[in-house]
Amino acid sequence: MHPNPAFRGEPRDRNLAFARERGFGVLSINADPAPLISHVPFVIDAAGTQAELHLVRSNPIARAVTTPTPAVIAVIGPDGYVSPDWYGDPAQVPTWNYVAVHLRGQICPAPLETLRAHLNRLSESFETRLAPKPPWTAEKMPKDALERMMRMILPFRLEIAEITGTWKLNQNKSDEMREAAASHMNMSPVGQETALLSALMLAIHDPE
Repeated sequence: MHPNPAFRGEPRDRNLAFARERGFGVLSINADPAPLISHVPFVIDAAGTQAELHLVRSNPIARAVTTPTPAVIAVIGPDGYVSPDWYGDPAQVPTWNYVAVHLRGQICPAPLETLRAHLNRLSESFETRLAPKPPWTAEKMPKDALERMMRMILPFRLEIAEITGTWKLNQNKSDEMREAAASHMNMSPVGQETALLSALMLAIHDPE
């Protein structure tokens, strides 16, 4: 996470809501000779204390996590390159604006009997956003196909101990400079979800 406190002032609730809405991130644990990572969808409980996920049995993390293990899920939001020219001030340098939230804690295997309920909660969390399409449910699958697929995966849960967020949106610049950069970011081809990033840049207040 960026060390500048100007970018790390968002409250826990907003960081949690961002991670819950995204529902997808990079899971990482320490290992020898290098960290292990996996890209995973997840669902966070109502209390914001657990993130449920599953991994295919052959995933190295699934094989490594047999007891509670320190882990982090990095959730990435909109990001984009910022050209110094956009500020209207020659004493500036290139940078990259972005939003990211880290969920840190202990990951551990969940009981196998919780897998079906976990999968239902996970699919529901995304399917309900596709309205007016009727939500997909596991009941639409042939029973033998569902059971075969479930045998290939294992449930896990991350006990969330810490939530940290970086919202790097040019808070350290004047309103005029930030708004000028945001107007260019709105149409920039360099980054992801740059229109959303532009809107977030415009929505903040200059700390001065």
